[in-house]
Amino acid sequence: MVEKPRRAEVEERRPDAETAWEVFARNEDGDPVRYVGEVRAENAEDAHAEATRLFCWYAHELWVCPSDEIRRFSADAASSEDDGEATPVLATPEIGGEERTREP
Repeated sequence: MVEKPRRAEVEERRPDAETAWEVFARNEDGDPVRYVGEVRAENAEDAHAEATRLFCWYAHELWVCPSDEIRRFSADAASSEDDGEATPVLATPEIGGEERTREP
């Protein structure tokens, strides 16, 4: 059995995150959502306008998400936490009945 990766939240935040928005788009209805980039804006409406102009004028759907609301979890952070840090380390959650494997 292959061990599931353990991840910890990465605590570092970008200093300019309050004006950064992450942009996700879907080209056609039913397509998977994909990350397309980042824009700088003071609010969601301005972020939407800038994202449309730069990346997504053709997209069926568009999401803008405040960068400071996104949390990153990394297996690299979990391995560095073995030094006794108090950050919680999380195993990959079980999803469905399918066994998951990871190449070493």
